[in-house]
Amino acid sequence: QLQLVESGGGLVQPGGSLRLSCSASVSTLDYYAIAWFRQAPGKEREGVSCISRSGSRTTYVDSVKGRFTISRVNGKNTVYLQMNSLKPEDTAVYYCATNFQTLCRSIGVNEYDRWGQGTQVTVSS
Repeated sequence: QLQLVESGGGLVQPGGSLRLSCSASVSTLDYYAIAWFRQAPGKEREGVSCISRSGSRTTYVDSVKGRFTISRVNGKNTVYLQMNSLKPEDTAVYYCATNFQTLCRSIGVNEYDRWGQGTQVTVSS
C-alpha cells in the first residue's frame, strides 16, 4: 500500500525557514492531492495546507498564508512545504496525508485516510 514519509524538520530560530518534504513509497503519490497537517503537544491536529493532484490549486490555513508555500513537481513523487518567517507557534509535529482524491476541497483531518509518521519542527531561540 501507499506509504508517506515526511522529512526536513528540525530546530530553527524565529524568522527562519525550513522546507519539509513528503514522499511516497510508490509513484502513485502523483495521482492524489496531498495535505500538510500539524499537531502541537496537547492540541488537536490541524490542517495547514493542501495541493491538488495537478498542483494548480492550493489551500492554506489563515495563520500561514503569506509565509508557507506548498508545491509539487510532476513525476518527482514529492510534495514540499516551504515555511518562511517561522514563529514559535508553528512548533509542532508536521504530517503529510492524502485523501485519495484529485482535489483538496478541505483540510479537515477526517477527510484524509493515509498519513506519514510526522517530522518535528521546533521554532525557538
